[in-house]
Amino acid sequence: MTAVEQSGDTRRRDRGGRKRAERGLTAVRTALTAWLSRPLADFHLILALCGTLGVIGIVMVLSASSVASYDPSSDSSVYAVFQKHLLFFCLGMIAFWLGVRIPLPRIRALSSTAMVVSLGLLALVLTPLGTSVNGSQGWFVLGPLSLQPVELAKVALALWGAHILVIKYELLHQWRHLLVPLVPAALLMFALVMAQPDLGGTIPLGTILIALLWFAGAPKRLFAVILSGAVAGAVVLALVAEYRLDRVMSFLNPQADPLGKGLQANQALYALADGGLFGKGLGQGQSKWMYLPNVQHDFIFALIGEELGFVGCVAVIGLFGLLAFVGLRIAMRNLDPWIRIVAGALTVWIVSQAAINIGYVVGLLPVTGVTLPMISYGGTSLLITMLLFGLLANCARHEPEAVAALRTQGPGKFGRLMRLPAPDPYRPPAKRRGGGRGNPAKGGRPAPRSVRSASAPDRRRAAPEYGRRTTPRGGSGRASTTARTTARRRGRR
Repeated sequence: MTAVEQSGDTRRRDRGGRKRAERGLTAVRTALTAWLSRPLADFHLILALCGTLGVIGIVMVLSASSVASYDPSSDSSVYAVFQKHLLFFCLGMIAFWLGVRIPLPRIRALSSTAMVVSLGLLALVLTPLGTSVNGSQGWFVLGPLSLQPVELAKVALALWGAHILVIKYELLHQWRHLLVPLVPAALLMFALVMAQPDLGGTIPLGTILIALLWFAGAPKRLFAVILSGAVAGAVVLALVAEYRLDRVMSFLNPQADPLGKGLQANQALYALADGGLFGKGLGQGQSKWMYLPNVQHDFIFALIGEELGFVGCVAVIGLFGLLAFVGLRIAMRNLDPWIRIVAGALTVWIVSQAAINIGYVVGLLPVTGVTLPMISYGGTSLLITMLLFGLLANCARHEPEAVAALRTQGPGKFGRLMRLPAPDPYRPPAKRRGGGRGNPAKGGRPAPRSVRSASAPDRRRAAPEYGRRTTPRGGSGRASTTARTTARRRGRR
């Protein structure tokens, strides 16, 4: 066989391989699209993500905390921290069930009360009733139980803020209605949290406020002002507190004090580097032997990289990326504006908190003490995170296609197991005189201000449960029917 014939055979084989690969990708894409088009696909994805991240957190906390729990001077078990985490996970399952079980209209009605209670708890924790942990007086401790009110405040701000923005939807083109009372209440909450002081709790609160304004359709220039104010505030906070300035300086030059201020950042990078591609294996990491302090809390992602390697890190990041896709998809597919804003804000909260934690572990951000959702050891934070997943699952069940399927075909396996009631279809409020709502824009944001007062078709007609008339009302329907009958008779002739 000549060289020309061999090259021709090689080209034919390459073309055949490419065609087979393209057919395989097309088949996978078609199957994935068909599965995502199912009415309860988002609900099932939220359940799967919550369970998968929870199992990863249980396994990694068991591996990370066994050394820290061991105390030869006492009879404490090496599983002491793990048992507490497992207990909190079981309580979190109850919180998840409550989040998906309680009707969303009732949750919205209670959001104002939750906001007032949260502000009261944040003020009360600064009194002698509060307990200082790791230099922050942000805990209520009663025997073996503890409560961090800032976690409750995050949920209250997200639910109440969405409620206020939806009530003022017709007036959001005016600055005073867009910002008041949401921004003053949020700033008061920031001040109470920073008085503890707790920068790690203030950052998620700020993220929630920005997400609420974004999904409500605030003008982009407002976010430029907020970003400038956030940068200026970060500089001031870093200058007024020495330990914050030390964190910033160790971030800028981690090798200046590798055994002191830059110990955690350097040891986290060493752990990630030792893991390689596939890691050393579960339980084989060395960083948890007091080389990396607080590994089961803020730096558990470093242990994931050491024991599960680059593949494990990519898997965890991929799960949070999938959560971002599903959460924003839930926000886009819902008709209720309150559900749209809540779903978007909760998704941004969880994903941004994970991004901040992973960012400072890999050395891209200064250390802020933000935990990795669902994976880091924690009591109140784990309960609240699982409650958020329950709320997202509840929002997914209120998508129009999901409502139609649940009300016509029954609750399904998970619905019967968790005794979930069938959600009610969204019924928009009656339009006020002098204007109406425009169609919400894509991505969960309302329509531009200039078209809000314009008349628009009712979006309820897009939902399957409402049905749509195939023929117009009145004489036009009869006329069209007569015309079609005449056309058929002419065809027979």
